[in-house]
Amino acid sequence: MKAIIVDDEELARKRILNLLEEVAEIEVVGECTNGKTAIEKINRLAPQLVFLDINMKDMNGFEVLQNIKLEQKPIVVLVTAYDGYATKAFDVDAFDFLLKPFKDQRFHKAISKVLKISRSEADNQFEKRISDLFLMYSQEKKKAAPVARIPVKQGNKTILLNPSNILYILASGYYAEIFSEKNKYVLRESLSNLEGILDDAFFCRIHRSTIININHLKEIVHSEYSEVDAKMSDGKLLHISKSNKKEFLEKIGM
Repeated sequence: MKAIIVDDEELARKRILNLLEEVAEIEVVGECTNGKTAIEKINRLAPQLVFLDINMKDMNGFEVLQNIKLEQKPIVVLVTAYDGYATKAFDVDAFDFLLKPFKDQRFHKAISKVLKISRSEADNQFEKRISDLFLMYSQEKKKAAPVARIPVKQGNKTILLNPSNILYILASGYYAEIFSEKNKYVLRESLSNLEGILDDAFFCRIHRSTIININHLKEIVHSEYSEVDAKMSDGKLLHISKSNKKEFLEKIGM
């Protein structure tokens, strides 16, 4: 069984690697330190097993799962330090969880369970379990009250940015670039985390790497092949992905 380990913490990856040395049935074919690399490697190497960290700097594990395009889905063991996810995931009979810091015995229990799952069972259960996880994650985001200010550290001071002044936010590696009418701010934060704290009545994810404030949306540009772009008040043209198009159009009343 081929496996890939996805975690932005080197020690966490090494821990799983060391424990898997005792398991002859599993061969580690790749390690990933971020979500973007994980999506590429999983789709290219087609592992049967993925150890997936939930909280990474560029995106979360749920977004990685959403971008798995393999016909035969892998068995996924989610790894997290936040027990709130684990508790809710067990409630919906989700994938197995390893709650950091986990004991060797708990790890081998998960592996024993994995080795007993047939390929057909893994495929049949993947779609239901991933939809349950996304439902759980979406509900968690909706429960959080939107923030009144976003703290952005600049040199020896911290700017308290009013979300209403934000035009759009772009992902840039491990960072988020926040654009206002007059300034650009760089924040070491994932778009998923920012999306969770911004008011979803005004902020909309239009692409994996883009969030816009619809109050600063000037025009919608339609092009060939049903492609749609958002033109912002500063003239910036931002592409709307096919997967986000329906939600975006509904949000603006189209």
